Amino acid sequence: MIQPNQPNQSNDPNSSDHASDQTQAYELPPLGHNPGQTPATTPGSFANKPRITTGPAGAGTFSSPDTPGMPTLPNKTAWDFMPEDWTRIDVADHHTHTAWQAPEGFTPITQLEHARVGTITPEMTRVAERESHLTAEQVRDEVGAGRMVIPANKIHLGYHLDPMAIGRASKTKINANMGASPVSSSTDEEVEKLRWAEKWGADTVMDLSTGGDLDATRDALIRNSNTPIGTVPIYSMIIGRKIEDLNEAMILETLEHQAKQGVDYFTIHAGVLREHLKLAKNRLIGLVSRGGSLLAKWMLMHNQENPMNTAWEKICDVMRVYDVTFSIGDGCRPGGLADATDELQLAELVELGKLTERAWRKGVQVMIEGPGHVPFDQIEYNMKLQRHLCHGAPFYVLGPLVTDIFPGYDHITSCIGATSAAYHGASMLCYVTPKEHLGLPKKDDVKQGCVAYKIAAHAADVALGIPGVRDRDDELTKARAALNWEKHFELSFDPDTARAFHDEDLDVDTDFCAMCGHDWCSVRISKEIMEWASGKADGMDRGAPKKSDALTPEQQEILEKRGVLSPDEIHKLAAKAKGKIKPADDTGKASCHSDYVDDDTAKTIQEKELVQLDIRPALGISKSDSVI
Repeated sequence: MIQPNQPNQSNDPNSSDHASDQTQAYELPPLGHNPGQTPATTPGSFANKPRITTGPAGAGTFSSPDTPGMPTLPNKTAWDFMPEDWTRIDVADHHTHTAWQAPEGFTPITQLEHARVGTITPEMTRVAERESHLTAEQVRDEVGAGRMVIPANKIHLGYHLDPMAIGRASKTKINANMGASPVSSSTDEEVEKLRWAEKWGADTVMDLSTGGDLDATRDALIRNSNTPIGTVPIYSMIIGRKIEDLNEAMILETLEHQAKQGVDYFTIHAGVLREHLKLAKNRLIGLVSRGGSLLAKWMLMHNQENPMNTAWEKICDVMRVYDVTFSIGDGCRPGGLADATDELQLAELVELGKLTERAWRKGVQVMIEGPGHVPFDQIEYNMKLQRHLCHGAPFYVLGPLVTDIFPGYDHITSCIGATSAAYHGASMLCYVTPKEHLGLPKKDDVKQGCVAYKIAAHAADVALGIPGVRDRDDELTKARAALNWEKHFELSFDPDTARAFHDEDLDVDTDFCAMCGHDWCSVRISKEIMEWASGKADGMDRGAPKKSDALTPEQQEILEKRGVLSPDEIHKLAAKAKGKIKPADDTGKASCHSDYVDDDTAKTIQEKELVQLDIRPALGISKSDSVI
């Protein structure tokens, strides 16, 4: 019997207090669903038991227990935000398709609309096949409640798209960002990175190109991808024009063009309002969202409301035709720990909830984008506040990064935050690569970012107790216990790297590894104890030791790349004098310059002083007064 620690109890063994303590025992907190499908020594998950229901309580499906003081579950779903011409039927459960009647002649287009009329689409069926713990009916009901989205543009479905779902009842997904810029990459490189990202587990890919042939790059990605493709359309809207020239017609034209190409989801920064901008003045790093900062400048120069917000219903109409999903952007996300969870970020989040309601009334699928840079202790609050304000709509978060001082390693700092975010409610994690804050990711950076985020997503899914997700872990444990190296590598996420690292030191599949050697191998010793089950699982006996096959070229490359740049070499690169940068080719153009800007123009731009934008008139402040 485990006795509680009572530091204030009497020291008198005959006292009544002491006597009562002797009979008091700790009780372990109740455990939830066991995430493994095979008998296990661990009793189960500390997560809440899943509640897959059509009503608001379904937002608690695969969720973490709430720390005291956390925002509560939402009390509404997408069923509470129906189009005005639908008729409510008097039934007991108002959160199902049987409670609503579509207007005469209505034809469902989006996955949300199909769910509302009770249809199970082929895409929902495919999602259920990929999410083996869910039925097609449950997928339909989660989509109908607004808690799940299936980003599947009707045009993209005509190519190679394999439908997937993002939502709290499904497994946690990861997104890989890529895109050409004026100074780096090309369409061919982006397609190569797309294939590479899909190989390493990206569930969706966002094309964030700001340079090169944006149209060709986007089209190539859509035609070659098995995964949904997302974009931030405002980037294309301002190519060749100033942000202040943007108008509603240009916005709608760009959105329709990209929707016709087959883009599956759009990031639209409609939540940052003119009234919010005054809240940015004390931030250490202002607005780090490109879309958010561009629209902030537009509002200040025109002294008008965000055009993405005022045109929201028209934007919905364009997206509905092709079933493009909203990824409502967080233009005010924090770009540093000091700005996290501030009044500006939360004011925008409130507006994102309102935009969600408006989109649902138009029949368009919605997910919400989230922060950013967030201290570890604030992550749960951020996840559960979004769940409350946005009625359980899927949350798609960048990181979050839990510290700011590790450039070059931000795939690690953000992976830590991403694991917590997914456990506490995020449905999709936007990867961060080692190049974050420093430059565009190259091929290996994409792999490092994807692997880090697959770790985060899988770790959270195991902790949440999603049925079956731990099975592969348990199988690998059996192989490891049996010292079955081939099975060990086969079950690992990256077999080539695992095999290469093993064979670098010892290319014989012995009953020990090079880490401990024979005499110190605890796994071998445990396996030899006859009364123990360790290492004796059926089908895991590897037989006699044997020499490994020769390493494949891919595995040899992995070893060759280990430590390619020594610390001295890294510092030499970092210390290069800018005057010594050599021309990249016979054109004489320095390799750091854009292909679209000549050297003289580039130097002129670099030498110009920043022109401060006078925002006082837009804020209703006299020009004689300070904005601070």
